[in-house]
Amino acid sequence: MNTHRQIAVLPTLITVLLLAFFTSYSQNDIRHSEELTHFINLISSTDKKEQLADLKYIDKNWKPEYEIMILELFYFKLNTVFGNDLLKLLEKKTYQNFSYDFNAWYAWIWNKKERLIPEYHKFKAALHANIDKRFPKYFLNRQDASKRTIRLDEVRWGGVLQDGIPPLRNPEMIAATDANYLQDSNIVFGIEVNGDFRAYPKRILAWHEMFTDRVGGVDVAGVYCTLCGTVILYKTEHKGIKYKVGTSGFLYRSNKLMYDQKTQSLWNTLWGTPVLGPLVGKGITFEYLSVVTTTWAEWKKRHPNTKVLNLSTGFKRNYDEGIAYKNYFATDDVMFNVPKLSNRLKNKASILAIRFPELQEKPLAISVQYLKKHPVYHGRVGDRKFVVLTDKTGANRVFNTAALTFKTYDQQQTVTDENNQQWTVYENRLENDKGDVLERIHTFNAFWFGWKAAYPNTRLVK
Repeated sequence: MNTHRQIAVLPTLITVLLLAFFTSYSQNDIRHSEELTHFINLISSTDKKEQLADLKYIDKNWKPEYEIMILELFYFKLNTVFGNDLLKLLEKKTYQNFSYDFNAWYAWIWNKKERLIPEYHKFKAALHANIDKRFPKYFLNRQDASKRTIRLDEVRWGGVLQDGIPPLRNPEMIAATDANYLQDSNIVFGIEVNGDFRAYPKRILAWHEMFTDRVGGVDVAGVYCTLCGTVILYKTEHKGIKYKVGTSGFLYRSNKLMYDQKTQSLWNTLWGTPVLGPLVGKGITFEYLSVVTTTWAEWKKRHPNTKVLNLSTGFKRNYDEGIAYKNYFATDDVMFNVPKLSNRLKNKASILAIRFPELQEKPLAISVQYLKKHPVYHGRVGDRKFVVLTDKTGANRVFNTAALTFKTYDQQQTVTDENNQQWTVYENRLENDKGDVLERIHTFNAFWFGWKAAYPNTRLVK
């Protein structure tokens, strides 16, 4: 697997890299109870006798709250002499036999009620402290319900440091005519903000998973969760406050968690809200804009004045088409699991995600394959009526329809309504020759498994 997340799915390599870090951890860094002391010792000690003594205490005083802690220790200490002792204890106390199948262990725990010791946040901080000195702040004193909206035991390290997958900050954009490195068939993520058209090739963005910039006079962050197949464009200013976000290094239900630099709160990238830290409960939700997944040929044909990422990003990567996450995208297997998978679609089947801010309890997913067969699709969520127009590349654009019904779409720039009135398809609106306008509804694509995990009650059209 030739990706920058390779270390995350190969604990055999993790152990070698982290043992030195764990042994350097000082028990005085965090105050803790006798109970937690034994777990901290298991993190930092390499003395087999000490480890066995700590494990004996845990065995004797076992409680279900220890399951996730032993599992997380086992994940990092798999290839140590002590790793099998952790596995044996876990199997003995849980009556489960998932062996080295970490995803099975996690799923088993996550499908039960969350049970944590009061100091689990300290354990979580200590466990990750010497991977990155910034990690403990994500967890310390954030276990209380007022500081989080997600299960703390579902926050899982993704195998990289903070911004270890480096965001592109204010990246250089070039004219379409200068983008000689792109082939017409290359996949790009297209955006438009106040008439500013930009294209971000998948072959580049997959290596960085985020860009931050000012587009059309608006501060934005484009967040690409390669694992769950989403590219979402967020406005990063909320009620006059500008947030500088980055890649935290952690995941929730296989979904990339962002962080903001000031508070180190963790943000769910599908929801656009802080889910762990001091910003929780402050009524903050980023407004999102549309992203179109299409080919370079189609995007530049529609928007010849578009700008596109310069291949010279300042980083050394193999930006050839299809290289980043090649093995991951080639199968339907997930790298980091979720509590439950749904067999209504394949895990990585692409869906169009539709959610309205005023109708958060009614999320909708529409199969992209279904939309390819129905290039004009009328739908409704609550009182909101819309039409999905799908062009020949499979790109989806969604517009308010009010009381109108559309009959045909040439899959380019013209759609015809039931009154034989023709409308021109613009990136941000439909408009007829009378000057009537139907506004764009902001949407994005996602893998089915990731969307379903984030919105278990979603409605699916397929």
